[in-house]
Amino acid sequence: EMASVLKAALERLDIIVDHAATLADAEAVARLGHHDAVVLDRRLPDGDGLSLIPRLRALHLDVPVIALTAMSGLEDRVAGLDAGADDYMVKPFATVELVARLHALHRRSFTSRANQTMVGRLTYDFRHREALVEDHALDLPRRERLVLETLIRRPGRTIMRSALEEAVYALDDEIGSNALDAHVSRLRRKLDDVAAGIEIRAIRNLGYLLRAAS
Repeated sequence: EMASVLKAALERLDIIVDHAATLADAEAVARLGHHDAVVLDRRLPDGDGLSLIPRLRALHLDVPVIALTAMSGLEDRVAGLDAGADDYMVKPFATVELVARLHALHRRSFTSRANQTMVGRLTYDFRHREALVEDHALDLPRRERLVLETLIRRPGRTIMRSALEEAVYALDDEIGSNALDAHVSRLRRKLDDVAAGIEIRAIRNLGYLLRAAS
């Protein structure tokens, strides 16, 4: 029940959420590798949620983790942090505090990697999740922004259609057969309108590729 409430609250803030009810499901979802953070309950049907953290690190998934628990003792909090959690929250807690901590972890995760990348005339700011052409911010709906963010992370490389859909949609979203293509088409038009100097090519039967326009 708490998971459903949290999921709904985060989605109202335009945060894409994948919910996994067990450790096994959580590991399978995490292997997709497109998440910005993990909110992990310690008490799961098939074990202690903390046991997932070393599995994530073994997969080289350096995603920030917030552990949730009803156990408020000092030893429990220390155990959570020692296991590799980046933050630890004791239930009950205010959703607004969880959101603030998620934002803080997201900002912190960019300190060890480039905050921006530039292709053509467009600069993408990963920290603020903003696309700019000559300091003018583009007004992009969430899913078009996620398409751009996913493609521009690997300019000049083909991104599989399945990887784009995983980045743009939650697991329980209903995805129309041409939904992704429609987002790409609208994104192309907006980039062309501001002369961003970017080309998004469809690679037949594979996915899409973003590169500087020739």
